[in-house]
Amino acid sequence: MGLIKKTLLTGALTGAGVLGYIGATTTIISPLPKDDPIWSSRTYAKYNMHQNPATQDVCVKRIPLSKIRPELLQKEGDLAVEFSRGVWSGLGFRFQRAFAARKYQSAATASDLWTVEQLSTSTYEPGTQLTDHFQVVEKTPTEIIVRCGDSPRNAGPRDSDGLFAISAVVDKERGEVVLGLKSCFFHSDRRVEGTIGPVAGAAEVLHQWYSRILMATAASRVTRGL
Repeated sequence: MGLIKKTLLTGALTGAGVLGYIGATTTIISPLPKDDPIWSSRTYAKYNMHQNPATQDVCVKRIPLSKIRPELLQKEGDLAVEFSRGVWSGLGFRFQRAFAARKYQSAATASDLWTVEQLSTSTYEPGTQLTDHFQVVEKTPTEIIVRCGDSPRNAGPRDSDGLFAISAVVDKERGEVVLGLKSCFFHSDRRVEGTIGPVAGAAEVLHQWYSRILMATAASRVTRGL
């Protein structure tokens, strides 16, 4: 019994230490600033046509340029693509990917990206579908935006809808790369009154920690030493 207690305590302390590190090296901003580009984007206007309240946040991590893989800084767009590969093929997404594969992988979704190899090599062009839950709807040199909340096979308005933006921007002035995971969740199938988005309370806190974990496991993809 003593050994079991020690093992459980060690595991708990290790987990707390990992979460503490992740919390210290990432920042959550919520709500998003009123001048955030997503609010005036065509993509947001298209999917949130009723301008319903959204659950909104962005997870940010800054990394010194000296720690970034130099080949990713040679061609515009490579950094954002590689970071996106890290998000979807990294350890943070493994459980959700495996769960989705067991539940939704079929002949009808055969063209989606399912395997770690597919997710780690895709260039994430608009139209790319992932695990029957995400679809790339916009791509720029610094940002890849996916629609989420339901299957891409449901192309119309949804009870559960949202946008997830994966970004990588070089801040030359500070000598850093700014990685971002931005989320906006909303109802798109009807008009909703009020100011509170569909994900609130404990669920919102859990979502923000999930974003931090995705960030921590994806960021290593763009740093030296891989």
